[in-house]
Amino acid sequence: MSQVFKGFIHVYTGNGKGKTTAALGLTLRALGAGFKVFFGQFLKSGEYSEIKALKTFAPRVEIAQFGRGCFVRGKPSPEDYRLAQEGWSLAKEKILSGNFQLVVLDEFNLALHFGLIPLDEAVEFLARKPLPSELVLTGRYAPPALIEVADLVTEMREIKHYYHSGLKARKGIEK
Repeated sequence: MSQVFKGFIHVYTGNGKGKTTAALGLTLRALGAGFKVFFGQFLKSGEYSEIKALKTFAPRVEIAQFGRGCFVRGKPSPEDYRLAQEGWSLAKEKILSGNFQLVVLDEFNLALHFGLIPLDEAVEFLARKPLPSELVLTGRYAPPALIEVADLVTEMREIKHYYHSGLKARKGIEK
């Protein structure tokens, strides 16, 4: 892919459903345009339906997961820190490589919120990222410093959700 453009930083945050889904939609659009995509997931692991679908686009999409398979509740474990740091190192490498027109860091905002990745370091790196890399950072609790460095910020706000009536995540819809 020889197209060079100024890549922007997108932040999808808020307590509503749809942050990862929006990132996946942009990923699909980018793949349709012939882009190469890196899709990294923090705090997640496993064969979610979206991961199975993305694998069908290999080798134009590269996927990596940096989590124990569950969201951090309470104090993060040493393993949570190790996996997040491993993920952040790989993400920086992918961004700097220039090989990916789109880099999605799913649940990155949560990794910052829990202190798994140093906020100052992340903001400094993102503020000076290479021009052609379009970045999408998802997750609740996007810190103000991240919002400041972003070019586009969308907040998903929950108004009503069937989850509150006791419905569990459904295959193909929420997982």
